[in-house]
Amino acid sequence: MPANTDIVGKTFPPAVYAVGREKIREFAHATGETSPLCLDLEAARAAGHADLVAPPMFAVVYCMPAMAVGLFDPEIGIDFARLVHGGQEFTWGELVVAGDEIATTVTLADVSERAGNGFFVFESRSVNQDGAEVSAGRWTNIVRGA
Repeated sequence: MPANTDIVGKTFPPAVYAVGREKIREFAHATGETSPLCLDLEAARAAGHADLVAPPMFAVVYCMPAMAVGLFDPEIGIDFARLVHGGQEFTWGELVVAGDEIATTVTLADVSERAGNGFFVFESRSVNQDGAEVSAGRWTNIVRGA
């Protein structure tokens, strides 16, 4: 598949995600997180947090609305019938707690072709309502060749 490298650097408008207490609990239960900071409001507050603390990989939840715009952009042209997950890398900043509003901006950082497969690498940057970075991510998606 010929990869269109002309669109590398395209940045999508930020998407804002309001972090809910029950979403944190649901994600914690779904992923086997047992920290009381993620599940017990009194424990989180006793530890000095304003509300429940999101597990680190909750980044996938608040980033996904912004990522979806890039993944479905017709100019990029990802073929979902051939898409496989290539990997994710994150660095974390401020903790995310229930009540935060997280704005995520996504940029198409690289497009390449190897052995007939397309590699689409997106980078995300997420900040809270105070402008503090809560995470930065690198998302690799592979579109298998014919």
